[in-house]
Amino acid sequence: MRARSIGERVPPGHPVRPQSLMLSFLGLYLLGRGTAVYSGSVIDVFARVGVSEEAVRSTLSRMARRGLLTRTREGRKVYFGLTRHATDVLEDGFRRVWDAGAVNRDWDGTWTLVGFSLPDGRWRDRHDLRSQLGWAGFGMLQHGLWIAPGVKDAAAIAERLGLTEHVTVFTAQHAKPTESADLVHRAFDTDEIAAGYHAFLARWDVPEPLPDAPDDLARQLLLHTDWLQLVRRDPHLPAEHLDRDWPAIRAESLFRRLDARFREPAARLAAEVMDVLDVRSGGTPG
Repeated sequence: MRARSIGERVPPGHPVRPQSLMLSFLGLYLLGRGTAVYSGSVIDVFARVGVSEEAVRSTLSRMARRGLLTRTREGRKVYFGLTRHATDVLEDGFRRVWDAGAVNRDWDGTWTLVGFSLPDGRWRDRHDLRSQLGWAGFGMLQHGLWIAPGVKDAAAIAERLGLTEHVTVFTAQHAKPTESADLVHRAFDTDEIAAGYHAFLARWDVPEPLPDAPDDLARQLLLHTDWLQLVRRDPHLPAEHLDRDWPAIRAESLFRRLDARFREPAARLAAEVMDVLDVRSGGTPG
């Protein structure tokens, strides 16, 4: 049987980019370990999910240029490790996956609001700010005004992008005639969020997920990439304003079961194929 390409494994409208796969891989096998990984090992792992050597090398180089990866040369081999910035990004992803939970049951009624106005020529800054706000769980209530449930450190986002003077941040609670439920459905596309979880369930809630994948290392990588993409798009909305059968709850339970199923066999395979370098002690590849 012909092996399916990565595009064929992903539900329509839910593409997986090599960088998304790379972030999952780095979070699984480099985060917290003080190691760098040989580029050839990454190529080996990514071949299992249909990503070409050229795409892997391009992704590694691009992430290094963006300050996410370090390069260490040992003889003819190049090893890639995590920068502090990459570690922060991956730790945030780890918290979203394992600590935050699929539904926000602890909301106290507080909203963080961010208003901004940028000159017309600064479209790139505007794009970066919107992207960072979306990642942090904000939705656009109206032009130039974004909101998120709870207290969010939006000032840090503005400072990191050098946009502090263009951004106003405050916290508030709704007042009549505005209702929190209205804010949720005006600022966030809950139908689209739910559709993402339903697609995840359709893909993974089967007796044998991805039967054409070569092994559990490939399945683990795709599972984590799918799930991280979902939680990145999920603003963690208050449970009281969501449907009683909100699909994130069932999807999260499924993700945890499959992660436990794939974890040990995937780790054994990774140990066999990964050539790593201890970058904390300056040791030799292992």
